[in-house]
Amino acid sequence: MTDTKIAYRVSFVSIVGNVALAIFKMIAGIFANSGAMISDAVHSLSDVFSTIIVIIGVKISSKESDNSHRYGHERMECMASMALAIILFLTSIGIGYSGIEKIINGNYQGLSKFGILALIAAVVSIVAKELMYQYTMRNAKKINSSSLKADAWHHRSDALSSVASLIGIGGTMMGIKILDPIVSVIICVVIVKAAFDILKESVDKLVDKSCDNDTIMEMENIVRSIDGVLELDDIKTRLFGNKIFVDIEICADGNLTLYDAHKIAENVHDIIENNFKNVKHCMVHVNPK
Repeated sequence: MTDTKIAYRVSFVSIVGNVALAIFKMIAGIFANSGAMISDAVHSLSDVFSTIIVIIGVKISSKESDNSHRYGHERMECMASMALAIILFLTSIGIGYSGIEKIINGNYQGLSKFGILALIAAVVSIVAKELMYQYTMRNAKKINSSSLKADAWHHRSDALSSVASLIGIGGTMMGIKILDPIVSVIICVVIVKAAFDILKESVDKLVDKSCDNDTIMEMENIVRSIDGVLELDDIKTRLFGNKIFVDIEICADGNLTLYDAHKIAENVHDIIENNFKNVKHCMVHVNPK
C-alpha cells in the first residue's frame, strides 16, 4: 500500500470515529445537562475539519513534479501540519480560557439525573480517542507524515479534554465542582506544548534544515565503505517536506576514465537512495586525487 493510500485510510477512520463520538457525546451532554460534555462534543466535531486539511495536504504533496515545481510538492504537507498546529493551539486556548473563566466567576454547573450518561460518554471518548491517537501516530511514523502526526495529536488533545470532562463530571457528582476548570487549564498547557512541537517540526522542513546527526553519520560511513571512494570531501542534507535531498562530494583516483569515475558516483547515488527510503534525490560530485 502506498503512503498516500495509508494516509487516506487513516483519515477516513478519523472522520468516521470523530463524527460518531461527537453525536454520542452531544446526546449525553444534552441529557445530562453537562456543559463540559457538550464542549467536548464540539471539540470532536472540529477534529473532522482538521482531518480534511490532512487529506488536502497529502493529496497536493503527493503530486508528481511538474514544470513549475521541479522538486515536487512535498512541502505542501508542511503547510497542512502548520495549519493543524495553529488549530490545535487555538483549541487549547479555548479550553484554558473556559477553565479560567469558570474559576474566576465560580460558574460551576450541576448535572441532571442523567449525569451517569455523561460519565460513561467521557470514559468511552478517552478510550476511543487514545486508540485513534495510537493508530494515527503509528501510521504517521511509518510514512513519515508530519500532518498525520499533527492529526494524531488532535486525537490526544480530544482524549485529554475528555479526561477533564470525566474529572469535572465526577467532581460534580461528589460535590467538588471546581475540579473541572482546574484540570482544563492543566490540559491547555499540555496541548500548547504539543502544538509548538508540531509547528517547529513543520518550520524545520520548510527552511532546509539538515537531517539529524545520526542519519548523516550513517550516510558518511556507507559512502566511505564504497569501492573506489578514496575520501568523502563533503556531504550536505536538507529536509524537503517528508523527503530528503543529499549532495555529496567524493574523491576518486584522478587517473580513472570518465566512465569509471561516473560508475563510482552512480554507485554512491544508488546505495544512498536504496538505503535511506526518505531520500528523494542524491547528487554526487567526483573530485580527482
